[in-house]
Amino acid sequence: MAREALDWPFLDDEHRALAAAAEAWCRAELGHIDHADADASCKALVKRLGAAGWLRHCVPGEKSVFSARRICLMRETLAYHDGLADFAFAMQGLGSGAISLFGSASQQAAWLPRVADGSAIAAFALSEPQAGSDVAAIATAARRDGDGYVLDGEKTWISNGGIADFYVVFARSDAHPTRGLSAFLVPADTPGLEIAERIEVVAPHPLARLRFSGCRVPAAARIGAEGEGFRIAMQTLDVFRTSVAAAALGFARRAYDEALAHARQRTMFGQHLADFQMTQARLAEMALALDAAALLVYRAAWRRDRGEPVTREAAMAKLFATEQAQQVIDAAVQMFGGRGVRRGEIAESLYREIRALRIYEGASEVQKLIIAREELKRAGGKEA
Repeated sequence: MAREALDWPFLDDEHRALAAAAEAWCRAELGHIDHADADASCKALVKRLGAAGWLRHCVPGEKSVFSARRICLMRETLAYHDGLADFAFAMQGLGSGAISLFGSASQQAAWLPRVADGSAIAAFALSEPQAGSDVAAIATAARRDGDGYVLDGEKTWISNGGIADFYVVFARSDAHPTRGLSAFLVPADTPGLEIAERIEVVAPHPLARLRFSGCRVPAAARIGAEGEGFRIAMQTLDVFRTSVAAAALGFARRAYDEALAHARQRTMFGQHLADFQMTQARLAEMALALDAAALLVYRAAWRRDRGEPVTREAAMAKLFATEQAQQVIDAAVQMFGGRGVRRGEIAESLYREIRALRIYEGASEVQKLIIAREELKRAGGKEA
């Protein structure tokens, strides 16, 4: 994070100390893992993050101690240094968030300490082939059978799929579009759960399609009450949505710093690249995008930590930060020229990392709809 950003009123001394400590740790510890094997790298990063105590910020174990600003600071810092480290951190939080928020005492005791210390990997299984942003379209069935449930269906685009020790699975226990969903904690070795497909994407992230075929779980595996699955999913996503914007901000800051250093060093036609007005104009646009995005990110996180509604603010942060990060990183690639598209270059890896952030946890188009809905509520005199 840029030094001047830490002086903003949205952050206090605790957050400044956290950012400084995380930055020092990243500089000392990251960059020593070869990400050619994404599964092994992700597992190793989870263990490192757990051993260092960083996962406690996204796996607090209690609803009352989630701090959006701490999560955002961690994700921005990790993303700046290593996209897979950010992924590992975020998915531990998202995958266990429903248990922290709504889990029973036994569920929390069995899993949260292990997620926090890095000895267990968590996954959030919400999306389906025909149900991405439209959560109400979930078709995976949870049929009550005796003293338990039987799950049948498929989930896809599941982060940590194939390496997780457990999945928080959302399935339909009733026909109602929203009040008919329930959430279940399903250990990875449960009979009837299989990894149907490993999915390769542009960035090295473990993803998979899951298949449930007569997968039986006890009633004690249900998280919260039957029919509360939609609320559980939405409140879990609400905790982490702003942090997606923070991760995008971290990627964009790294791209800007790399581009700025390159522009100051690269000689062309007897002068430096930074001496050209076109380069200066592009750097100005990049710097403006970064500061504007950061203000939106930490405003949303600050409001959430104060217990204020953040539907509109989080959507604005997520939309603007991810879209602007794409432009900043593209500008950095362009500034590097041929080097910018060479495999293994920082600008090239950032280009691959950023693209998914404009899609997952609510695509940019969905964020626009959310913002418009909230604006219409305000115009109609209703509270957002």
